[in-house]
Amino acid sequence: MVSFIASLLITGAMVAVVLRVAKRREPGTPLTWGEAFLAGTFILALMLMLYGVVPDRWLRWADGDLAWRSDKIGIPLGPLGGALKAIGLKSQIKKNLLWSDGVYFFGKGRIIVSAQILRDLIETVIYGVGVGGQMFMWGWWQKRGQKRGAVPELETSAYGRPLMRET
Repeated sequence: MVSFIASLLITGAMVAVVLRVAKRREPGTPLTWGEAFLAGTFILALMLMLYGVVPDRWLRWADGDLAWRSDKIGIPLGPLGGALKAIGLKSQIKKNLLWSDGVYFFGKGRIIVSAQILRDLIETVIYGVGVGGQMFMWGWWQKRGQKRGAVPELETSAYGRPLMRET
């Protein structure tokens, strides 16, 4: 658990560094070779943390201390078990697991939900947040310094069409 939380904190600190640099650096400022090399190495390290270390630490924690394996049928509730029993889900909760016998469909069958499925869903969410955040940050970085709603002026031809290249 400590390594997973530490990896999240380190990744958050690295994102904060990117935000700080983006706010302080004027758009269009030329980069030196050293700055570009350092920035590329930093972003590579950030993506390594985001797509490699954080999911790995989550899987190691879920497999190790939490023991979310395929033979653990039901969704583990942890500290939420007592609260869910209080709101009326007492019949579905056994051994602090939600649907520990599977989800039944009116006597026509059941779906067995294991803790490993929940573990993999959380990992998928981690990757989804990473990809979504990366795409958002790309767009935000490219648009920084532009006024909202401002459309860049394009040079037009005599017919009113925008010029694609200089003539």
